[in-house]
Amino acid sequence: MNVQDNHKPRRPLVFYYLIAAVVLLLLNALVFPMIQEGSIRKTTYSDFLDGLKNRDIKEVQLEDDVIYYTIDENGKEVICKTGRIADDGDLVTRLDESGAVFTEEIPTQQSPLLMMLFSWVVPILIFVFIGQMISKKLAQSMGGPGAMTFGKSNAKIYVKSSTGIKFSDVAGEDEAKDLLTEIVDYLHYPEKYKEIGASMPKGALLVGPPGTGKTLLAKAVAGEANVPFFSISGSEFVEMFVGMGAAKVRDLFKQANEKAPCIVFIDEIDTIGKKRDGQIGGNDEREQTLNQLLTEMDGFDGSKGVVILAATNRPDSLDPALLRPGRFDRRIPVELPDLKGREEILKVHAKKIKIADNVNFSDIAKAAAGASGAELANIVNEAALRAVRSGRRFATQADMEESIEVVIAGYQKKNRVLSNKEKLIVSYHEIGHALVAAKQTESAPVHKITIIPRTSGALGYTMQVEDGEHFLLTKEELENKIATLTGGRAAEELIFHSITTGASNDIEQATKLARGMITRYGMSDEFDMVAMENVTNQYLGGDSSLACSFETQTKIDQKVVDLVRRQHEKARKILSDNMGKLHELAKYLYENETITGEEFMKILNAKPVEIPVNDTEE
Repeated sequence: MNVQDNHKPRRPLVFYYLIAAVVLLLLNALVFPMIQEGSIRKTTYSDFLDGLKNRDIKEVQLEDDVIYYTIDENGKEVICKTGRIADDGDLVTRLDESGAVFTEEIPTQQSPLLMMLFSWVVPILIFVFIGQMISKKLAQSMGGPGAMTFGKSNAKIYVKSSTGIKFSDVAGEDEAKDLLTEIVDYLHYPEKYKEIGASMPKGALLVGPPGTGKTLLAKAVAGEANVPFFSISGSEFVEMFVGMGAAKVRDLFKQANEKAPCIVFIDEIDTIGKKRDGQIGGNDEREQTLNQLLTEMDGFDGSKGVVILAATNRPDSLDPALLRPGRFDRRIPVELPDLKGREEILKVHAKKIKIADNVNFSDIAKAAAGASGAELANIVNEAALRAVRSGRRFATQADMEESIEVVIAGYQKKNRVLSNKEKLIVSYHEIGHALVAAKQTESAPVHKITIIPRTSGALGYTMQVEDGEHFLLTKEELENKIATLTGGRAAEELIFHSITTGASNDIEQATKLARGMITRYGMSDEFDMVAMENVTNQYLGGDSSLACSFETQTKIDQKVVDLVRRQHEKARKILSDNMGKLHELAKYLYENETITGEEFMKILNAKPVEIPVNDTEE
């Protein structure tokens, strides 16, 4: 789509002050002296001597290399100028004898009109011009390209185009597309809705985590409907002066009504649509803007075909008046894609690059569980970049798998070299995770184990990939996850009789899972089905706060510690019972640095091999 954007870079105010100073300096240094010199007659030194001899010189001004003098010519005083010769030692005596009057400065004879012009008129005109430039600059900085456009909306307008984004460019959000398709159909065929008496919803709110394609869906609606598309961010309404944001809202809806049918898209609407706190004197800029938005949404005629779309990842912070029927009638969730959705998104983005025929998108989608559409696009792009670095003309399955690890853990840090002891500790740590996971039922299979350091700070990691899509987790599965997370520390304790800082991330994840089981999921016998924790901003990581007494918080902390300790002991027992395989797998990982899931299971299911104990104590 074509974008109409008339904004130009703005120069700072000091730029105009600098211009004024330069102009005045040039006038004083060049123009005024030239005008003054233009009224002085230049003569030769011989003419000066003749005037001195004839006693025609009235006044004289002697300088180091110049002589200024006046003569009477036809009753009019004329100022003359000539050069001074160095060997005229008796010049002062001769001038005195001729009756000339010595003076420090001979006043120039200028036209009174010119004197007034250059002394008063020119400076005044210069300052008037600079004042107008500064006023225009201030008007631009306060919200418009000029004083007459104060409060103009700076929304980008994507005009009708046959090459715009379509629904075919959006994958993995079938439910959202179905709900938005009705809006497109209304914009195309409004008469069949009017015939039955139905009216189109005035607004639709797209909610979901970052990167799931909310903005892309809005553009796809405009592309399918082939109507003008106004796009503006909520932060662009926020101004320093009260009333400016409201003026922009009025101007935006005025433009939309003029170009109806059209779509108005407000991104990150939570910037101006937050709940009003109800405090006295809350007449600030944000509330003024929100009130104006509410009024405009009530006032415009939806039958003209003006549809308001908005996107946010903080729906819980929006004002209830904004969400009531008649304003944003529909709330369309744009969630993280499921397994099938991830596969479709990968295929859409894979069309943009050259890729091998044998790439299995299903395996890539399984390994990228929990990834958003933006992350999946990044995975495909990273695969293409890796292929170029490797000198290939197309991306392979290995490139796609490595790009997943790049997005999850960062690039391989090849310049970080671990000592033999640290490398051995990391090997046992990662095998501890994998072995505990493999020996538990209802646990995701191990896909890959590596001890190659990554730019995220990880010295190694164990990747587990589910066979299918799971939407529910049982209490046993959560406990198994906690046990798997403690497996790395348990391996360090059993083999080296010491612990390291490498389990910090494991501890954080295990504690978070255990606390969630007790405070949110009702998986504690003592608290039963009582929620002890409130979660806000679910699409932005989820900020949690306990909603219980201090005594209950103490009990919760003790329950969390007991739960993690039980799973830690379970992990230690699993590793103790499989000590031979722990040594064998750790030795293989130490030597090869990376183990695939197939290699891991092959060694695990093979007959145990005796490993000398002293090999693990280097």
